[in-house]
Order: sequence, then structure tokens, then C-alpha cells
Amino acid sequence: MAAPLDAVHLGARVVVRSLLEPHPGAPSGGPSMTDAVGVLVSRTDAEVVVATRRGEVTIRRDRIVAAKEIPPRPSRRGAPHLALSVADLQRVMGAAWGAIERERLGDWELRASRGFTQRGNSVLPVGEPGMTLAEAVDRIEQWYAVRGLPARVSLAGPVGFEPGDDPLGAELVARGWTAGDRTLNLTASTAAIAGEALTDAGSPDVHLSRHLDEPWLDAYAQSRPLDRDVAAQVLTGSPDQLFASIALGGGLAQGLGLSTPGSRAPRTVAIGRLALAHGWAGVAAVWTDPAFRGRGLATRVTRTLASAARADGTHLLHLQVESDNEPAIRLYERLGFERHSAYVYLTAPTS
Repeated sequence: MAAPLDAVHLGARVVVRSLLEPHPGAPSGGPSMTDAVGVLVSRTDAEVVVATRRGEVTIRRDRIVAAKEIPPRPSRRGAPHLALSVADLQRVMGAAWGAIERERLGDWELRASRGFTQRGNSVLPVGEPGMTLAEAVDRIEQWYAVRGLPARVSLAGPVGFEPGDDPLGAELVARGWTAGDRTLNLTASTAAIAGEALTDAGSPDVHLSRHLDEPWLDAYAQSRPLDRDVAAQVLTGSPDQLFASIALGGGLAQGLGLSTPGSRAPRTVAIGRLALAHGWAGVAAVWTDPAFRGRGLATRVTRTLASAARADGTHLLHLQVESDNEPAIRLYERLGFERHSAYVYLTAPTS
């Protein structure tokens, strides 16, 4: 499920393998291909440009043999899933969740999705806005006002950080913006989460699909109010994504010791989503029908998604969980996820 090059966000780190241009008089037996590793700067129908350590490299499309998005460079020592900086992990996670509108404010990204999810309707303030913080916040408030949405910023930092200790956070707090619930960013290696092959006899199958279908959306709609058209655009708005589901019929559920009322027709009782962006895989939208909780279905969905990422050659995972959701945190940490950083949404006062 590797994302095609045209789906990769500009600014992502990539490796592009291409055929070397033939040179008259070049000795035979030399290399026929070369790799360009760096940041994807631009692309057209005819060529792509990659900024490498040695400068920008222009590669003709018809010479490209393979291309893949790879993770940003680590900024600190330690396990690869913990070595990424807070800012770089925010960039990785931002691309793993769709938005109907994305607009740049310097390095920052303004996102709007008609109110569906806070993540899809908030600013990702990574890097510099290209103006003073006061001017940037003015622009943000105006941008969301035009769309009839509350101005909101996703502010990240180490686990336990205080928004007022951040320069942008201090500016927002001074203007009367309020902080909402904290969210933890958990990371892991795909190998640690995938574990052993999921072939337990009698366990329900996890169905994987590249396409978002109606039964998956029906289940997701039980977890939150949503406009199905808007939700579909957001959920399919990453460079690549995969949808997991477990469907049980009355007879199968009873055979597994899972009680279900009514019809024996299969219905979706557990779901999850995996998104590929910036060389990482993001697990999200994991949900289990309340009548079927405590049976390991969320674990099965998460491990299956991790296995799919590992099979794709993606070695790093991230997910977000509200910091007061202790059952979910215990589940993910038991699986092997670790706490990397945190973020909080700050929202402008309504007039």
C-alpha cells in the first residue's frame, strides 16, 4: 500500500531511484541506477525535484524506477520511534489525517473540514509563520471566521508541558483562548505491535480494504456525530490509507461467546484506520461496539494494522489518545506503544 509519488506531500522526505542518463564513452559495467535522498521540493508531469545534501536534483519522470516516502531524520538518540523531534512528529501526524482545506501561513498549516474533528479544523503551527505571532494569530482568527468556524490551534510539546510556557501558547492565552483536553502522542515500531501472526483458531477475521465502505462508516458514525460526505473526504485524505473491520453475525458471535441481540446477519462491530505519510503509519479511529468490548477486538484490529504496515516496509507507528482515557492508554502501552509527546487544542473565545 505504498503511497504513489503524486500523493506524497511536498516537503516530505523521499528516496527516488532512477536510471542514470547514458553518457558516451562511459565505461561499461558501472552502476545503471542512482538514488536521490532528500526533501521533495516540486513535481510536474515531466519531472520531480529533490533537495539532497548536495543540492537540488531534477529527475525526469520517465527515468524513475521506484520512489518511496521515508521518515524525517531523527533529532535525538534512542529508539527510532522516540528519536523524532516533537515538531517533526507533528508534521508526520498532520499528513496522516485528511482535511478538506489546507492553506499555508509560512511554515504553518491552516486546516478546515466543515467542523468535522478538531484535528481537521485547527492550525498545525510547526516552524515559522513568516510574520510576528500577533499578526499570525490575527490571520488565523480571520481565516476561520470567514468559514464560520472557531479559530483553533493544535499546540504540541513534551508530555506534561504547559501551553503558557510556549511563546505561541502565551500569545493565545493572553487573548483569552482556552485550552481543551490533553492528547498523548504514542509511538512504537511496527514489529513490536504486530507481534506474532494473527491466526488464532476461532478468532474473528479482520477485513482490510483500501476503500472506505458504508458498513465501516456506519460503525464509525456510532462513535461520533458526522456528515458522511465530509467524513469520507477527511478519512480518505491522506497519501494512502487502509481500513480494518471485524463483522460478526448472530451465529458466529454466539459461537465465540459474544452475545448479540436480533438478526444473525453480519454487522461491523470493530474498526480501525491506518494512514501512511512521511514514512510512518498512523493508527486512528479504533472503535469497538460497546456490546463487544473486553473481548480483545481492538487489540486484534491494532495488531492487524501494524502487520499491514510492517508488510509494506513501514517500520514506525504513531497514534493519539486523550490523556484521560486510561483504558485505551493501558491497552496501547500493553501492546508496546510508548509516550512520545503531547498536544492540546487552544480555541478562541466566541463573540
